[in-house]
Amino acid sequence: MKIMSAELKLERRAILIELRRGSFAIYLDGQQVGSIDARDSVELRIEPGSHVLQLRVGRFSSTRRSFDVSNGSMVSFRCHGAQIWPIYLASIVKPDLGISLRPSG
Repeated sequence: MKIMSAELKLERRAILIELRRGSFAIYLDGQQVGSIDARDSVELRIEPGSHVLQLRVGRFSSTRRSFDVSNGSMVSFRCHGAQIWPIYLASIVKPDLGISLRPSG
C-alpha cells in the first residue's frame, strides 16, 4: 500500500516589530497540530485534499484559510502578529485581525 502525504510549510516573519507576541497555536481542520514562535518556520506532513488553516493566540486569531494540496506537493503560508497600532487596536473588537495569515509564493 502506498502512503500518501503532502506538506504544509508555515513561516512567521514580520517586516516590523510584532505587537502580538507569544506562540501561535496552529489549527488544521479545527484540531491543534502544533505551534509557531516569532522568526520561526514549521513544516507538517498532512493528508492530500482540502483543508482549513487558522492560527490562534488567546482570544485572537487569523482568518480561516482554505486550501487544497495534492499528494507529494507542498503548500506554504506566511504569518505574523499585528504590526501597526490601528490594526492591533481593531483586533480588540474584531479578534480575527490579530494575526495575519497569507499564502506565500
